Amino acid sequence: MAHFGGHALFLSPRDTQLGRGEPIADSAKVISRMVDCVMLRTHEHETVTHFAANSRVPVINGLTDKEHPCQLLADMQTYFEHRGDIRGRTVAWIGDGNNMCHSYIHAAMVLDFTLHIAAPQGYLPNPEIVALAGERVKFFDNTVDAAKNVDLVVTDVWASMGQEEEQKLREIAFKDYQVDSRVMAVAKSDALFMHCLPAHRGEEVSAEVIDGAQSVIFDEAENRLHAQKALLELLLCGNAKISLLSD
Repeated sequence: MAHFGGHALFLSPRDTQLGRGEPIADSAKVISRMVDCVMLRTHEHETVTHFAANSRVPVINGLTDKEHPCQLLADMQTYFEHRGDIRGRTVAWIGDGNNMCHSYIHAAMVLDFTLHIAAPQGYLPNPEIVALAGERVKFFDNTVDAAKNVDLVVTDVWASMGQEEEQKLREIAFKDYQVDSRVMAVAKSDALFMHCLPAHRGEEVSAEVIDGAQSVIFDEAENRLHAQKALLELLLCGNAKISLLSD
């Protein structure tokens, strides 16, 4: 917003009446009368959808336990910059079937690519979201098979925000799901590696991969800024209707 010449306010639960138990609908009706756009970053996805249903202005999903569409926009921008259109390509998701994985499933549907998923039992993505994608999503029992001949390899931390108490348990469950040089070696020679950061080198990704020539993580991180500006411009100034890879 500052780049556009506007102003941004950060409001934590302690800064709003939500922290005192005000209904989400009431807060949405009040806040949306005072701003031009709202981004919500929260745990429960229904918080965002309920807020949006009662808002006068556009509401952006900044992150929920279910989806992370804004990061996905940055990832796709990064792929397009480096390799062109992702349509018809193959992406490997290695690790937790979390909110980022769900957004990649949505992206496969919208942008028409195939998504390989390698995740341990008990940590698979939501089956209802998977079902929507049909044949675009394929599951694999191990990382090497999932990464064979793919154009992009993506992973995320084993314990996401709010799951820190599960760290030790998840380290055991995901011990065979690290993206290392062996995984990247079976991908296409020009395959890219992405991670939404922050990363735990030596856990979900080896240092040699995240710091290697195929890694575009810092371009990806920078594109969070540019993708968000494009989204704001569309919502505040544009007339076109597009899918934001999320409901």
